[in-house]
Amino acid sequence: MRIIADLHIHSPYARAVSKQMTLDNLDYWAKLKDIDILGTGDFTHPKWMKEIKTKLEPAEDGLYKLRVVPSLASHVVEAKLGTTRFMLTVEISSIYSKGGKVRRIHNLIFAPSIEAAEKINKKLDWIGNIKSDGRPILGLDSKELLKIVLDVDEKCFFVPAHIWTPWFSIFGSKSGFDSIEECFGEYSKYIFALETGLSSDPAMNWRWSHLDKYALISNSDSHSLRRIGREANILETELSYDGIIEAIKSKDPKKFLSTIEFFPEEGIYHYDGHRNCKVRLTPAETRKLNKMCPSCGRAVTIGVMNRVEELADRPEGFRPKNAIPYKNMVPLDEIIAESFGVASVLNKRVQVEYMNIVNELGSEIKVLFDLSMSELEKRLRPEIAEGILRVREARLHIEPGYDGLYGKVKIFSAEGGSASGGEEGKRKKEKQKALF
Repeated sequence: MRIIADLHIHSPYARAVSKQMTLDNLDYWAKLKDIDILGTGDFTHPKWMKEIKTKLEPAEDGLYKLRVVPSLASHVVEAKLGTTRFMLTVEISSIYSKGGKVRRIHNLIFAPSIEAAEKINKKLDWIGNIKSDGRPILGLDSKELLKIVLDVDEKCFFVPAHIWTPWFSIFGSKSGFDSIEECFGEYSKYIFALETGLSSDPAMNWRWSHLDKYALISNSDSHSLRRIGREANILETELSYDGIIEAIKSKDPKKFLSTIEFFPEEGIYHYDGHRNCKVRLTPAETRKLNKMCPSCGRAVTIGVMNRVEELADRPEGFRPKNAIPYKNMVPLDEIIAESFGVASVLNKRVQVEYMNIVNELGSEIKVLFDLSMSELEKRLRPEIAEGILRVREARLHIEPGYDGLYGKVKIFSAEGGSASGGEEGKRKKEKQKALF
């Protein structure tokens, strides 16, 4: 069966996360989005684990579902409530010294059962304070963390998170390594997948042959309900923990069908820059400036595109054999907001329209990717249907994100919305067409 999985989110017990990220709400919003499998996130936090044990019950092997279906207002997705499956996941922040440099690495852990997750928690509780944050910070080498996890249960799955993020990732410009082996040593053989993160897409990762043997997964890393599913994995497999993990590890295009991706330019670290000075730079501009901010003279934050180019050994546009395809997306509420000419997705009119659309047509992902344009044109406002078409064809303009600031998407601007789509739009359209 086809499964859409978002395996990296956070709970209300992690910093800067909405208190609305409860298991009941996640189950509900997963159906609005068309997500079949959600990572629980944050299983190391005692209060969140207590909620997991109280509110979830075993479903298929290694998966869980809501124990009690919540009572919510009537809508067409209500019949599907309680059908979301949850997989036990957590993101760990490791800060340690290695190779004469301070490393700040985020890693994802997938556990096959509550029992395995609790054993991991017990071991990590001896090492650091896992109660302080849903994403705990531990002074623990990533390799040692991997050893602990595999000692608990060999079915645990370990994935370096958002691998290019400057401050907290395995290849980040500020504290990362230049290879998997440099980080994990002899335990590198237990790394089967890498998370691309919001500021990179698979095509960027294809430029480095070192990554060819790894599956490239994509997850939302969501801190709010509306942003679950903004990146996800589409799999053809049985509904079970083992089935999902094996489909990812296989790198078989018949099992790992595709990923759903942010346009990487929209990510907060795509370009280089210095947010305090409002300076955004391409990698070429950064090199000319010797990595210094032209406004204040301090070092800029080197972003994902620059770091990819530093390690890449292939030209832009290279596609490895049997590479897993992907589809870029702009969230539906952002398309609605721009079509209405309002600045915020929290605008009441935008929220009402969003709920009307997904309740009538089935789900956000179905609207963005699956329904024909003729169907959308019949059932949606013309400007919203046109916005979806332009995103599908990548006829849009994005001011790239940098130094912690999200990129700004313009679907109906002169650059992104003209008949030709502008140079930026045309470039993106050709890039997207080449993937399928």
